[in-house]
Amino acid sequence: MGQKLIVESKKYKGETLIISSRLPIELIKEIDNVSEQSGRTRNELVVMFLEYALENLEIKNGKEDK
Repeated sequence: MGQKLIVESKKYKGETLIISSRLPIELIKEIDNVSEQSGRTRNELVVMFLEYALENLEIKNGKEDK
């Protein structure tokens, strides 16, 4: 597997917007487990996970190759 995402105990700051999404129950349970271990909120973790995914994204056969 690739590089690991390191979760530090630091609050996310910045302008935000509320969105809604449906996630599988098992995925939420895993995120909540990480939340308990790290002291981060579920929201903070989801933001971190999405930022990491976007920074490490590779689009194949798309309009934009990263």
